[in-house]
Amino acid sequence: MTMSQTIELPRSDGPGAGMDRPWRVIVRNDSHNTFDHVARTLARFLPAISLERGHQLANLIHRSGQATVFTGHQEPAEHYWEQLKGAGLTMAPLEQG
Repeated sequence: MTMSQTIELPRSDGPGAGMDRPWRVIVRNDSHNTFDHVARTLARFLPAISLERGHQLANLIHRSGQATVFTGHQEPAEHYWEQLKGAGLTMAPLEQG
């Protein structure tokens, strides 16, 4: 019987470090969502996004391959990520930093 060993790496920061860094919700380009659907979905679920801004972000997503659509605390980031994914948008994993 072989026992695995867990090795704990030293922390580069103290406990709780990075907790104040914002979380990013990133939408990726895909071939199945229309510009209008992306724009309307962003405007529907993200309070700071107007339909006009949604269209600007949809264009950026198309041109760049992805765009950050929300930056903030973890709880709302997770909520918005789930809503956007549920509406069919292609989402990158949540990122912190």
